[in-house]
Amino acid sequence: MIRPKASISSPAGPSALLGDIRALIDAARQRAASAVNSELTMLYWLVGQRIHTQVLEGRRADYGEEVLPTLAAQLVQDYGGSFAVKNLRRMAQFAATFPDEQIVVSLIRQLSWTHFIALIPLKDPLQRDYYAQMASAEHWSVRTLRERIDSMLYERTALSKKPDALIAQELATLQGTERMSPALVMRDPYILDFLGLRDTWQEGGLEAAIIREMESSLLELGVGFTFVARQKRIQLDGDDFYLDLLFYNRKLRRLVAVELKVGDFKAAYKGQMELYLRWLDKFERESEEASPLGIILCTGKKSEQIELLELDKSGIHVAEYLTTLPPRAVLVKRLQQATQRAQLQIEQRGNREDES
Repeated sequence: MIRPKASISSPAGPSALLGDIRALIDAARQRAASAVNSELTMLYWLVGQRIHTQVLEGRRADYGEEVLPTLAAQLVQDYGGSFAVKNLRRMAQFAATFPDEQIVVSLIRQLSWTHFIALIPLKDPLQRDYYAQMASAEHWSVRTLRERIDSMLYERTALSKKPDALIAQELATLQGTERMSPALVMRDPYILDFLGLRDTWQEGGLEAAIIREMESSLLELGVGFTFVARQKRIQLDGDDFYLDLLFYNRKLRRLVAVELKVGDFKAAYKGQMELYLRWLDKFERESEEASPLGIILCTGKKSEQIELLELDKSGIHVAEYLTTLPPRAVLVKRLQQATQRAQLQIEQRGNREDES
């Protein structure tokens, strides 16, 4: 086989060469670590599957209590503490929670063993599958996954309001094609406590706060959002209209218009948003993009009005936004996590000082 001649270039300087080699080493280490993680997670599933089917499933509870400690003691002696009794039980839970080996194989490309530990306690299979598929598709860290679960992200999506069969179908489509549907992205209510708003504020204050905290806003709005414009000017018949916020969603491949409203939803908001969406569809939409979507954020909803107006048929999603803090239990948990991280940092700093 004739190899193409390498292009002739001037030799790299020592610092540039060092940087290139470091990049190669770091990339190789990352690939190796990912491969090791996938193999370990698959091993834990296989071990758990054997324990679940041959020791725990269909057996008396006391049978498992007799067998597992003996099995764990030998495994710990041979292979270390990763195979202690509590870990073997967790592996069995892993296999019971994710019984389909092919699904596990597809997920371990992106999810670590720690991701699965966060998913195992979720009782609703559709809820658990949603978080697993989204974490895989969006490359969520374990911390991000736990935060999304704590904020009840699934329960706030439009997807969760659909019949179980349709939810399963959309999740299967996401797994097979990695294409997002609007139901996976749109949610209700939106948690906007990070904006730092108080009990009294106006729409302009909310909008300004969203702009100031754009990065956090995009995370809460959902995956793939890119900021386009604030107070987007729309001219029609000599009149000027201003759309509060305009985003583009890469996953949906469409523009997303956002209107911020203080107070309950009003029927007139539908006509206003439809006007904006049709203008965007005519003048802003690219040929390869889908039709724009609209989100009307209100402090309260009028469910009967929204149902009669059939807003979904117009591509409009109405959601409440919350500016209150998360539940006390969530706050306590996050405070404990922050305290633990701070203590760990202090200990590490003290160890470094002792070594020096």
